[in-house]
Amino acid sequence: MKKILYATDYSQNSISALKLAHTLAKKFEANLMVMHVFDIPILLASPVSLTYLKKEKRLFVEHRAKLKSFCAEKLGDSFEKNAITFLVDENGSVPDGILEKAYILDVDLIVVGTEGTSQIREFILGSTPKALIRKSPYPVLAVPAKSVETDLKTMVYATDFEQADIFAIKRLVKIARKLDAEIRVIHITTQKEYAGKDQMEWFKEILQEKVSYKKLKFDFIFSDNVFEKLVWYLENSEADLLAMLERKESTVYQRYFQTDMVKKMIKTIDIPLLSYNIAAL
Repeated sequence: MKKILYATDYSQNSISALKLAHTLAKKFEANLMVMHVFDIPILLASPVSLTYLKKEKRLFVEHRAKLKSFCAEKLGDSFEKNAITFLVDENGSVPDGILEKAYILDVDLIVVGTEGTSQIREFILGSTPKALIRKSPYPVLAVPAKSVETDLKTMVYATDFEQADIFAIKRLVKIARKLDAEIRVIHITTQKEYAGKDQMEWFKEILQEKVSYKKLKFDFIFSDNVFEKLVWYLENSEADLLAMLERKESTVYQRYFQTDMVKKMIKTIDIPLLSYNIAAL
């Protein structure tokens, strides 16, 4: 991992994401890029007018200074101005602004907080992390405001035994190996899926053929409520991170999580959620 892009709205909810992005950048010796996307409402001024252009230029300068001040304050003694690249962009859509910059920079990871500062804006336009998870070809790490752990030692990957899961886990192993972390591959299903255990054994064999990692464990659990059981599993395994696969149709693996469940998961858990997009694997 060489390039990490962290995006912020300067809110308290994004501080934990900044600290984790900063920690990961240090551990991987990666280039940390800190970004803010702002929007200029078009009222009386035209985007080609002199007034608009002057206001735009002034806002770029102001936001760059505010971005540096935000990082210096929140990172404290660990802040090193020369080790961070500061980026400011104007876009009516925050997710699109982030993704455009991520594409230009060819980043390895996008890091954001799970909640923004404007609930009304998010209600109307949709939350930034949810939009990024749905659209981003790059891995997205959504970090809750309550998350305090930056030492990711236990990672949970929820699988549905898809081929794309293997590619996602291979990428997760690269992160886990650098952090000396354990990966727990979990499959939760109802009693009706009678072939589940056989599928798990089959999946383990294929995965172990393609991925060599000593700290890789597997768990298989029956439950009629997959979502609640996964939350229970995360708490009882003292997980520091949950990784998942996002599909083209905006679902987290096919039978378990619909789009509203992704939002529910983001709001429910207090640990970072790492999403891999199937289209990019």
